Amino acid sequence: MTDKTYPSIDGYRILRVIGHGGMSTVYLAEQASLDRKVALKVMLADALADEVSRARFENEARTIARLEHPHIVGIYEVGRTGDGLPFYSMPYLSRGHLAQRRLAGDQPKVAAILRSLLDALDYAHVRGVVHRDVKAENVLFDDADRPMLADFGIALRRGSNPRLTTAGLAVGSTAYMPPEQARGQEVDRRADIYSIGVLTWEMLVGQLPYNAGDALTMALKHLQEPVPRLPAALKHWQPLIDKAMAKQPDQRHASANDMLQALDVLERRGGRAFTAVEVPLPAQTEPRIAAARPRWLLAGTGGMAALALVAAFFSLREPAPPAAAGVRADPSTTTGLPTPAVGAVTGLGDPLATGGASVAAFVANAEQQLRNGALLGPANANAWDSIEAAWRTNPTDPDTLRLTAELFDALGNAAERALAEGNVATARTAFQRAQRLDARRGGTGASIILLRKRLDATLERRLATLLAKPATRGQAAALLADTEWLELDDARQRALQAKVGPAPTTVARTTAGNAAAQAASTEILSVSRADYAQFATATGRAPADCGKGFFGRKQRWNNTGSDRKPVACVSAADAQAYASWLGAQDGLRYRLPSAGELRAVPTRESGWLALCADHACNSRMVNGKAKPMDASRGYSDVGILLVRTR
Repeated sequence: MTDKTYPSIDGYRILRVIGHGGMSTVYLAEQASLDRKVALKVMLADALADEVSRARFENEARTIARLEHPHIVGIYEVGRTGDGLPFYSMPYLSRGHLAQRRLAGDQPKVAAILRSLLDALDYAHVRGVVHRDVKAENVLFDDADRPMLADFGIALRRGSNPRLTTAGLAVGSTAYMPPEQARGQEVDRRADIYSIGVLTWEMLVGQLPYNAGDALTMALKHLQEPVPRLPAALKHWQPLIDKAMAKQPDQRHASANDMLQALDVLERRGGRAFTAVEVPLPAQTEPRIAAARPRWLLAGTGGMAALALVAAFFSLREPAPPAAAGVRADPSTTTGLPTPAVGAVTGLGDPLATGGASVAAFVANAEQQLRNGALLGPANANAWDSIEAAWRTNPTDPDTLRLTAELFDALGNAAERALAEGNVATARTAFQRAQRLDARRGGTGASIILLRKRLDATLERRLATLLAKPATRGQAAALLADTEWLELDDARQRALQAKVGPAPTTVARTTAGNAAAQAASTEILSVSRADYAQFATATGRAPADCGKGFFGRKQRWNNTGSDRKPVACVSAADAQAYASWLGAQDGLRYRLPSAGELRAVPTRESGWLALCADHACNSRMVNGKAKPMDASRGYSDVGILLVRTR
């Protein structure tokens, strides 16, 4: 990234980006007048769509500026960039955050940090400010190694304009979120008490009290599951944490000062036993504050420290399909992966994404959109986005759960209709969205098994229709190759293949309405690193995470391989973005290849040409076999293959 891409701010020289949030970017900069390094939090342009959002940012700045406490990160200056974007400057703290410290079992150090944080929260609460995002990453350390509570960026000040921060928004990080906040109810200082209870457990044990694979499940655990038991060596802390993490706010400590006094009593009663103890982690867990011999001086990187200054809005944005009614794929935009909708109403707890609406509004929208058949499109006016927003506002609302089931059924019916018409791209999109919906509602998978059987029967009928006419027999082979996303068992796949016969080398695949069904002889292109460099330079696209190579060096697309070799270390999103960009340059259409097309590609450069084995990019092709992959990151042996269609 060059300086030209940074915002222009009088009096500051921006050095680099050190963090991203849902509403802002944080930069490391030098303040010329005082010759000091600072962190600049600059609002994103698309986060300032109206005066409400701008007023909310100004409210954040005023809230933080009034808090002057030795354990609260304050702000230096509030202003506007040359482009008119609001910003504020803060101290740059480079000694890391609490999640990087090894404190498990070290009771004196845990108690010392807890005292500082409780004192800071009590100071803020007395002044009418609720933090609402207390977590390990928001506890930074200054040069004197003092813990500092950071990012009151989603703080709620009593008496502030309710349109700026509404009670109906579940804002915060679900790993620390109290039940009432997860429900979208109004919160007060006792919400911070709950989060401090979670943080206390994490410091003592080295891991979070609840663990889950996704944010929704984590929120439900806070809502439903009892407070877990501490290891025997720390059981005297249990009453303090039980009270802090009580499900009902009125059963918690009445204030941060009350909890601080309870901590003092706990330490006095502990006496000589209040020392560092060994705390083994339970099996099959991944520590956040690592359970190991305590080590206090663990310097973190500036980037990680500054990330805690970014507003951590809980967001699970889903890519939306091409904008069209229902789930029909737009031939001009079908590139194998759905194109994310701009401004889709899918932000979990993001007031700018939901506009402060209640769950009832989202439910009413979803009901109307389901009646109209607008399942996945158009953008911002479809049942998927509305139900998504309802889930994020109140995941236990009965109407939300009912509409989730209705949308699942509608997606299944849409997938079946599309497959019967030979529209594989649309059928695939609807089926995969149904899979995600079933997982979200905690389904056992039985509904997906039944849906897969329905689609299997539909596929067989469609194949029979195509095989009945000599002119369309080739299309049957292409159809079967393009429906591997159904994941039929081997015996069933062999039975269908036997009916269809071997795939011909050249097949005219022009089924009406199926943008992905092009001629089998269409050209498959390998994207070199030099090709990708032109795209990255033109768009400023950040490199994907690709793990570490020799000597711990972070791998990126621009330091792996050579310009003449296929580009590596690219994510599925990178591949789609490149295809869209390339099409805009030459006016042609590009998409990711199907599994059948990938198998037909000679492995001239083993490994380099491996990419997605299905259009959802949940697996990749290596030597003709599909293997699981994480579509959000890059791999040193995964490049980009594109199909150029007519």
